[in-house]
Amino acid sequence: MGRTAHSTGGMASISNSLSHSVSATVALVRSLPPWLLCLFAAGAGHAEGLGSTLSVGGNLAVTSDYIYRGVSQSDGHGALQAELHATSGGGNFIGAWASTRDNSFDPYANADVELYLGHHFDLGGVWGAALSGRAHYFVGGNQQVSDDYQEIIASLTYMDRWALSLTAIPNAVRYWYTQRLSRSPAWVAETSGQWLIGEWFFVTGGAGYYRATGTGPGIEAANGFAYGNAGLAFEYRRWRLDVSYFLTQEKAQQLFPYPTADHRVAGTLLWRF
Repeated sequence: MGRTAHSTGGMASISNSLSHSVSATVALVRSLPPWLLCLFAAGAGHAEGLGSTLSVGGNLAVTSDYIYRGVSQSDGHGALQAELHATSGGGNFIGAWASTRDNSFDPYANADVELYLGHHFDLGGVWGAALSGRAHYFVGGNQQVSDDYQEIIASLTYMDRWALSLTAIPNAVRYWYTQRLSRSPAWVAETSGQWLIGEWFFVTGGAGYYRATGTGPGIEAANGFAYGNAGLAFEYRRWRLDVSYFLTQEKAQQLFPYPTADHRVAGTLLWRF
């Protein structure tokens, strides 16, 4: 599933958050299971043996609403987002993604910074798979508690047309509406696709399901919700414009302190470099 966003502090909040990146990178590495780190190291050694070069890229985006997994962290307002990543010829990748957000929502942070690393497997021809770790950090603002969390993602892709992923979140923060309860494991299953309908134009769509495990009876019982989107995209050289219509089940409001993105339209303009 893609993302959309909001700006409360502009690019300054993203810039200030980068001072957190060194310690955050160390925390991400420590949070990952040993097998994933060994896989990444093995891929790096393989790439070095082949004498492959490092490819660096990224993107800048402006969006009308920061929608992620069915909820809006910007309350329907716009946001600025940026990503920088590096990929080796052996299949390893590492990067950082950041977005401004509405700091009136828990944990009252100005920005969301995400660091990730992983390994891509070429399955031959048009199929591919990847294993990765991602650490989410809320930075800036007037935070009283930490909502930071980490996740492990396994994905399967068919060219750039279709993707399927399963995400495990060992330490997801559990809410009951705006009341913070505790932490418990959560699972996310997502699929997305795009279909070319003419030169530069695509039909896009995606769906997902978020499942929070239970820690007790009543409001702490296991719960989950489905979400999805459908829309159109226009892509020309380094530019891409996405406009989508979002749907989310009402149960999402019970698990997150953010407004649900239900019956909502959002657009994102992105430039790749």
